[in-house]
Parts: sequence; C-alpha cells; structure tokens
Amino acid sequence: MRLRYPDTIRIVRVPCTGKVDIVHILRSFEKGADGVYVVGCMEGDCRYNRGNLRARKRVAEARRILDLVGIGGERVQMFNLSSAEGPRFAQIALEMTEKIRALGPNPIKEKKNKMAA
Repeated sequence: MRLRYPDTIRIVRVPCTGKVDIVHILRSFEKGADGVYVVGCMEGDCRYNRGNLRARKRVAEARRILDLVGIGGERVQMFNLSSAEGPRFAQIALEMTEKIRALGPNPIKEKKNKMAA
C-alpha cells in the first residue's frame, strides 16, 4: 500500500526519537523549514525504554524557545504512532502541512529573503 502525503515533507529517519535533539529542531528552522513534527512510537512502548518521553520534553523545550525568539512554537509538534498506523501518519502529514501553510512562511526565511534583495 502506497500512502500519499505532501511532497514538501522531508523525512529524517533516526533509530529512536530519543536521538532528536533540540539543536536538530532549531537548525531545521535556521535552514528554512516552515514547520517540524516528530513522530515516535507509542508512549510506554519505546524499544529504547524512555526515548519517546525524552523527545517529548525536547519538543516542548524547542516550542518554548521558538516562542521566545518570535518564530512560534506552534510550528513544532510531536505525535506518537505505532508502525501499523501508516494511514494516520499520512493524515497527520496533511494536517501539519495545512496548519503550517495557515501560519505562513518561517519568519527567518522571510528575513533572509529581504536581506538578499
């Protein structure tokens, strides 16, 4: 079964969401991403014990930092899915894409474009 999700989404695979650091999320915005979402296994079902719980805390901290610097923490989300929920993954991809479009472009990207002009 081939699932369709927006082609604007870039998937970065990691062995566990516990490997996703705040720096990775913030660097995504620095490089021009309009939004980031982290998809991990179900809470309490992490192969690496507490990786998805650490990721949830890091996503919350990244949201706080993005709010402080004026980018907007709502541009970052975390979801927990099982590997059998492919259709739900595709649905989340569509929902996040719509949400980010409604928020508009990453403010950092807009500033870079103005400076280049």
